[in-house]
This record gives sequence, C-alpha cells and structure tokens, in this order.
Amino acid sequence: MMGTRPRGLEESVLPHGWGDLLRQVVILVSVYIGYELVRGLVGVTGYRPFEDATRIIDMERHLHVFIEPTVQSWAITHAHWLLDLADFTYINAHMFVTAGALLFIYLRRNDSFYFVRNMFVIAMLIALIGYSVYPTAPPRLMPQWGFTDVIQQYTGVAIEHGAASEFINAYAAVPSMHVAFALMTGVPMARLVRHHWARVLWIAYAPFITFVVIVTANHFLTDAVLGALTAGCAALLARQLLQRVHPEAWAFAGLPS
Repeated sequence: MMGTRPRGLEESVLPHGWGDLLRQVVILVSVYIGYELVRGLVGVTGYRPFEDATRIIDMERHLHVFIEPTVQSWAITHAHWLLDLADFTYINAHMFVTAGALLFIYLRRNDSFYFVRNMFVIAMLIALIGYSVYPTAPPRLMPQWGFTDVIQQYTGVAIEHGAASEFINAYAAVPSMHVAFALMTGVPMARLVRHHWARVLWIAYAPFITFVVIVTANHFLTDAVLGALTAGCAALLARQLLQRVHPEAWAFAGLPS
C-alpha cells in the first residue's frame, strides 16, 4: 500500500511524471541563466548607451510621447503609495509571477505549456540581439531629464556598484523584457483560466507592468513597445516554426472543454 502512494500522487499531480518536470525546469532555468550571463557579458565597452537613450528621448519628444518624467513626477508628488507598489512589483513580479504562471500552466494546462516555454526561449534570444545591437541606458540613470532612481531609494542598493554590477548589464533596456514576460504570461493565462475575475486580472497584468517600468524610470515607453513586439514575434515564431515541428506537443491547446 505504502509503495503505491507516491506513484498515485505523481500520476494525479504531474502530467508526465517527475522526469519531465525536472527536464522542463532544467531547460527554462538553464536558458534564463544563460540569458542573464550573456546579457551581462554584452557589456558597454565601445558602446554609447547614454547616447542611444538620448536618441530615444529625441524621437519621443518629436512624436510628443515623452511622458515618462511627467508620469514619475506625478507619482512621487501625489501617489507615493502607488510608487511603492510599483517598486515592489518591479523587483518581484518579473521572477515570481512568471514562475507561478509557468508552474500553473505546466500542472493544470499542460497541453499549452510547451508552446509557452518555446515562446519564452525565442523571446530571450531576440532580446539578446537587441542588447547587443542597441545597448541603452535606462531613464533612472539620466537625472538631467528629470528622472529619479526610485528603485535605489526603495531598496537602498545601487546595482551599478558593488558585486552585483559584475553580473548585471544596467544598459540592457531595449527591449523591456518585463513587458515581454508580462505579455507572455498574461495573455496565455487569460486564455487558460476559467474564472472571469481571474481573466480580467491577467488581461490587466501587462498594462500594469508597462506602467510599473515607466513610473520607476527603468524603461522608456519605446522600450515597452519593443518589449511587446518581442513577445509578439516570439509567439509568431513559436506558432509558425516550432509548432510545425511537433504539432501534437508544441501547439497552444487553449482552455480545455
């Protein structure tokens, strides 16, 4: 009796057993670690990240969409609680909400998991190209344009200095992967949850993260748009290329009936 309980638990909880779960964890964690290492190694020697950021500012001013300093100034002056929420969200949601959503999809909507996994892998590869071609300083490092590094004020830590600076490329702002990750979790989850209130929350997730990255001065509006395009391209490639390789396993199945 006791010998059969673990097998029954495994069959009832894990769609394909412990082996597949560990395999997916290894794939995603390895790709993400590689993504972070390569992003850090992209470096800034010989590049002009502040000049590239200034070009974005000039373009947004020309298009009359340079709203980031105004948005942050409003939050600092009139809605500091919202700014604190944005700081907390920026630091934590990128990792924990993403991991939680992926775990839910794997355990409860496994037919759609492998499409989402492939989408994330493609998006990170696209992002590395962006970081290499257009290394860009985030707004928070440009106080001359009216920006404040509210994340540093919130945490008391400046990631551009100390041990963390050896592993983090502060000039990897284009595209915004916070926005890309939010779309690649929010859109599938909105299609996979059954409750209407949960669907509404997941639909609102990416717009909220877009507000978060702008009000914390970690990304320009342009970065957010490019992050959304990165997610869109990744979804398109996952469907048009990889899904055709293994249509029975790598397709997005949607909400089961």
